[in-house]
Amino acid sequence: MIDPSMVTTSITLEGYRIRQSLGVVRGITVRSRSLLGNVAGGFQTLFGGRIPIYVELCETSREEAFQHMLQHASERGANAIINMRYDTNEVMNGVTEVLAYGTAVVAERS
Repeated sequence: MIDPSMVTTSITLEGYRIRQSLGVVRGITVRSRSLLGNVAGGFQTLFGGRIPIYVELCETSREEAFQHMLQHASERGANAIINMRYDTNEVMNGVTEVLAYGTAVVAERS
């Protein structure tokens, strides 16, 4: 599995030379909050401010998509990912897709 420190949002990887580009890799997850979670989140919105139950859902979703992306890149033979991004879409009311994607590369120390 790729070391998360070898993932960057930049088009270069500091201290490394890109030897080979292996193409776009992605990780996707689709999540929804349970009925109970939605009720709790709804109550929290009444008071304003940070909504911890939704923060946790978002963080968990991003981490899951990120890990799937690392796995996809490893399967391609990469040891790094450059130009990494996240994207989200609402599939239906209350159901969100989180996509992590980037370019899988083979990098060597320069």
